[in-house]
Amino acid sequence: MKHYNIRFSVRDMVNTALFTAVICAVAPFVIPIGPIPLTLASLAVYIAAGTLGLRYGVISVMLYVALGAVGMPVFSNFEGGFYKIAGLTGGFIIGYILCAAAAGAIIDALGNSLLSYVLGMVAGTVLLYTCGVVWFMLQTGSPLAASLILCVVPFLPGDALKIVLACITAPKLREALSKLKAL
Repeated sequence: MKHYNIRFSVRDMVNTALFTAVICAVAPFVIPIGPIPLTLASLAVYIAAGTLGLRYGVISVMLYVALGAVGMPVFSNFEGGFYKIAGLTGGFIIGYILCAAAAGAIIDALGNSLLSYVLGMVAGTVLLYTCGVVWFMLQTGSPLAASLILCVVPFLPGDALKIVLACITAPKLREALSKLKAL
């Protein structure tokens, strides 16, 4: 039987909670541009995964999703509840977990380089879009082309900008946290 180390340091718990709080703080603010609103949630997810890595980045995003699922108003438009996950944007909400997992795994595996951050965040975005579009198609019965036009195309420029911002911010935060660990 394989034994998994599930111990967390207080520092790891605090950092994870801090990034959960950041996601919760920015995700509710929206720019309504159609059935899927524009939020800063993906930027916060990119930074959490890039800073904390796979394990703690995913945990921070899962905590955000769990808080929203139990009714905390942390999803878009300050809403919460399981109905949001079951609704049109639910695939994107769940997709944030996959996004953090892909970004964190790639960055952890390839090291602290600009290329690893870009590849990780792009791969995470592909999974986020895939999950969101598939869920949207199941909810609405829309064909793939129409779903892509509604759920992906309007977000490409903003997500590219978010990736650039996260690729600038996350490595610096990761380095700062690493220096704090050494103390």
